[in-house]
Amino acid sequence: MAANLPAATGRMQRTLKSLVEYRGTGLHSGKEIRVVMRPAEAGTGVSFVRTDIDEQPVVRATGANMKSRQRRTCIQDGRAEVYTCEHLLAAMYALGVDNALVEIDGEEVPGLDGCSLEFTRALREAGTVELRVPRATYQVKQPIYVREGAASIVALPGSGKLTVEYHLDYAPRGGSAGSGTKQFYAFELNSENFEREIAPARTFVFAHEVEALRAAGLGKGATPQNTLVMGSNGPAENALRWDDELARHKVLDLIGDLANTGLDLDTHIIATRSGHGLNMALVQRLQEEREREQEQGEEQRVTGLDIRQILKLLPHRYPFLLIDRVVELDGFQRAVAIKNVTINEPFFQGHWPEQPIMPGVLQLEAMAQLAGVLLLRKLENTGKLAVLWSIDKVKLRGAVVPGDQLRIEVETIRAKPQVGHVRARGKVAGRLVSEAELKFTLVDA
Repeated sequence: MAANLPAATGRMQRTLKSLVEYRGTGLHSGKEIRVVMRPAEAGTGVSFVRTDIDEQPVVRATGANMKSRQRRTCIQDGRAEVYTCEHLLAAMYALGVDNALVEIDGEEVPGLDGCSLEFTRALREAGTVELRVPRATYQVKQPIYVREGAASIVALPGSGKLTVEYHLDYAPRGGSAGSGTKQFYAFELNSENFEREIAPARTFVFAHEVEALRAAGLGKGATPQNTLVMGSNGPAENALRWDDELARHKVLDLIGDLANTGLDLDTHIIATRSGHGLNMALVQRLQEEREREQEQGEEQRVTGLDIRQILKLLPHRYPFLLIDRVVELDGFQRAVAIKNVTINEPFFQGHWPEQPIMPGVLQLEAMAQLAGVLLLRKLENTGKLAVLWSIDKVKLRGAVVPGDQLRIEVETIRAKPQVGHVRARGKVAGRLVSEAELKFTLVDA
């Protein structure tokens, strides 16, 4: 099987050149919300900072943080969540803003005019700067399919870019939606096409749905000006910008949800009657497939480390070196490593030898070693050691046994000159087996 296109053949990561600030009303919450978008270093991704909550928790826009919510995209990490973020994320993804800290003083991104146009214009005005870290690209090599009832999405091998076909096929009560109950739109993603053809497409609801949505506590900030209310004669108190505006908006939502992959995608997507729930399922399937390819060595490594490079960073040696290969490094924010668990591990001789299970404390040690790799890559940490200071929120969820390949993922929560704080997870075949938060002090070697 051919390897994925390496990230280095694509482009470098980008962030904002200057900050972006705006206020607006949440379409569902009806609350007045202030947003400030700031530049961020490579590997940060798009991270929302809830400034209205004590300790200002950070919610990163990733597939793992996506949660199912009615009529909107939601990302959640612990007790902090941010929803209706898809229009902003779509604009950032289309314009190549890969890294930003988005400070928000509420749970919902303002709806503004119900589309991405104002976000797109503000981001373009702020401009971007290139960072010296490759942007990861994922090339779909075989069909990836998700389905729920009559709705479906399939991601097919692409032609070097992201292209989308959307088939809208449902009818509101009492008549057609705009030009008809069936709409089709095909789109090739680039920043110019997005701003011209997709960003102005507004969110919509059918007239017969309004009462039920209000009863569910949604749409408190919606008006006929920021949300097309579709009836038998078209939108109430408004007019369509295109006959196929509803299908275009579905493409907008899909792009915003795909932004949670954190990858430039090389694929052709065909979506039929799909919404946010199925978009989320596709994002998570794409990430699962990429993880599988990394673990099996099918993805060409660009930013990882082999064992010789690991030994240069860590003081650990056999039998206590518990990571075999680093398959992904995203700036100083995230790292992924593999530990191949075999029956020859020395700890199996004394730890339940008749029923060998990798000790949970050694899974934590593997996490700590990968965190050390991530922290010690920084130039200012050259010649230092990362000494484990505390372990919190530990959960051991499943057994790791000989023959398993343990995938270890570490993500930086905070990094200061003398202190590091990370969140770590262990997985086997996509199944979460362990997780913890680790804190380190950095001391001279």
